[in-house]
Amino acid sequence: MRGGEAVEPPAGLVPPARWLYPVLVSGPSMVPTLRHGDAVLVRRGGRAVRPGDVVVAVFRSRPELAVVKRAVRRQDGGWWLHGDNELITDDSRAYGVADVLGRVVFRYWPRPRRLGYRSV
Repeated sequence: MRGGEAVEPPAGLVPPARWLYPVLVSGPSMVPTLRHGDAVLVRRGGRAVRPGDVVVAVFRSRPELAVVKRAVRRQDGGWWLHGDNELITDDSRAYGVADVLGRVVFRYWPRPRRLGYRSV
């Protein structure tokens, strides 16, 4: 698995019907915000995604891959995403526009804390 991949939901890449669901982070692309092995809660619906939000998304060029990245800007009906780790570029710079499945709202393992907005 590559940096920033979300272990859930590749069963058809449709998030569970629940409005809040767990995702396990795999890889280093979101360091220092999130690390490999962190468990987060993702919210479907609610307020609209804004630049700076951490999201779970699927790149249109890689529909089999769910990722955890930071939303940068709206583009072509989707979102341009970047990882927080500047040394890793497996984000929109490599794969283009992504469709957001949900917004990461809380890390519950191993160090619980609310994830907030960060200017980009």
